[in-house]
Amino acid sequence: MLNDDVRERIRLAALRYPDSRAALLPALHIAQAELGHLPDEAMRFIAEELNVPESDVYGTATFYSLIRRRPSGKHVISICHNLPCTLLGAEPLIDHLRTRLGVEEGEVTADGRFSYQRIECIGRCDGAPAMLVDDDCHGDLTPEKIDAVLERYP
Repeated sequence: MLNDDVRERIRLAALRYPDSRAALLPALHIAQAELGHLPDEAMRFIAEELNVPESDVYGTATFYSLIRRRPSGKHVISICHNLPCTLLGAEPLIDHLRTRLGVEEGEVTADGRFSYQRIECIGRCDGAPAMLVDDDCHGDLTPEKIDAVLERYP
């Protein structure tokens, strides 16, 4: 499941910390970057490699909203629905995204390009409403801006 390069990167991440538990979040990100999400097998490997209980790995993976447990689209849209974004129109934008993509939250578009999720906060209150596409932040959203942003991701 995890190729040798990814396994080595996780091992090296663990060496950077005096307590291997501190490498848990970096290890989750490394595995997710490779697989697109975190299946049980990957979490078991991380638990073994870092010598932490599987329950700690699972608890960490399910706590953070940017860690995905299910397969996602090639590009993951994380749209903020925290108070500032909601006050400035996030809910109608989420409805627009649902209609535009033709899928519900957490599902993958038929072409495999996109999936989306609500996220509690991305720290862009100054550009609310805002969303991430993969690691790219887009703010001051309108339905038209969302459509234009989506066209940039093949």
